[in-house]
Amino acid sequence: MNRWRTLFRGKKIIWICAAVVLLFFILALLAPWIAPHDPVKVNLLQKLKAPSAEHWLGTDHLGRDNLSRLLYGARISIGFATMIFLSSLIIGLIVGSISGYLGGWIDNVLMRLCEGILAFPQLVLVLGIVGIFGPGLMQILLALMMVQWVHYARICRNMVVSLKERNFIAAARISGSSTWTIIRKHIIPNVQRPIVVMGTLEMGWAIMDISALSFLGLGIQPPNAEWGAMIHEGTGYIRSHPELMIYPGVAILLVVMTFNILGEALSDRYDISKK
Repeated sequence: MNRWRTLFRGKKIIWICAAVVLLFFILALLAPWIAPHDPVKVNLLQKLKAPSAEHWLGTDHLGRDNLSRLLYGARISIGFATMIFLSSLIIGLIVGSISGYLGGWIDNVLMRLCEGILAFPQLVLVLGIVGIFGPGLMQILLALMMVQWVHYARICRNMVVSLKERNFIAAARISGSSTWTIIRKHIIPNVQRPIVVMGTLEMGWAIMDISALSFLGLGIQPPNAEWGAMIHEGTGYIRSHPELMIYPGVAILLVVMTFNILGEALSDRYDISKK
């Protein structure tokens, strides 16, 4: 038991999870070159085939290669989750830093905006935004970005409030540095590590949200491949061919679990949860 605790609190688990995440990113990026078949090509003569040398994971109900669709699905699930993470992180860092450093009415307005967004359940708000703009991946990207940045902004703001009273910030003010220079050179570098660690945990949730919305038919549209949409397509064959749901389900499980373990390990490693 002590050996397992040491593993999950040390560098080893961080490197293992980082390697797994890197592997998924490489597979997603290289999908057009390593996928054995066209992921959207329909061949009804090859439908629901068992795994073979030609189709390593078999084919789906339209004769499409499951392995190719999994690889291309990774491009959507992981790629869009990364875009959501980066865009939300940048917006949250900027808004949180400005709010915490300037304070006053600016802080009140920005934090009331954050509280107004947080007052709604996240999935309900995302569904509302997607309902207004219509289904599609870009709409999901916009909706999740509009929701996710609030979490980064609030945490960043609370950290900046405590940081701005430090001596090095006072020294920067005395030296004549502008507000933007202080935020860019002194505030953001000191809050980015906890925010990035939090973002590692949020990556898993972003992938889950994208997959869930695609499962509901609000994300990627046929015939394109995405893990949540693949699970939805496999529901009609859950008894006869459950692997159509198992393959993308296992992929989602592995990626989300890896990001969560990595985030927890980094949090323990840098003692971020106690700050």
